[in-house]
Amino acid sequence: MLGDISKAEDIYIVCGYSDMRKSIDGFAAIIKGTFGMDPFSPSLFLFCGKRRDRLKALYWEGDGFVLLYKRLENGSFKWPRTPEQARRLTMQEFRWLMDGLAIDQPKAIREAKQGDIY
Repeated sequence: MLGDISKAEDIYIVCGYSDMRKSIDGFAAIIKGTFGMDPFSPSLFLFCGKRRDRLKALYWEGDGFVLLYKRLENGSFKWPRTPEQARRLTMQEFRWLMDGLAIDQPKAIREAKQGDIY
């Protein structure tokens, strides 16, 4: 199915600025050349430009690449700017990013240590 990213096993965000003029071959070359990762893996790779109001996502579906493009009409993505880093995201972090939140959220409820039951 065209662009079914729910089948992606991993999600990676390419931190820093990306040249949004690039297309499938350019982004695949960055994934392989800069980060040493396999663009043919069942992973979703996210790229964002300087304006932070648009992103591109590259995904291999098994029979070809899908390049998704999203442009926000209002607001911007909270994109990490550490250059030369591809960071793995959890599904929750991906949802936060798509909702306009930072991917590094403080925990609202701290995990409890296991103890004795009274």
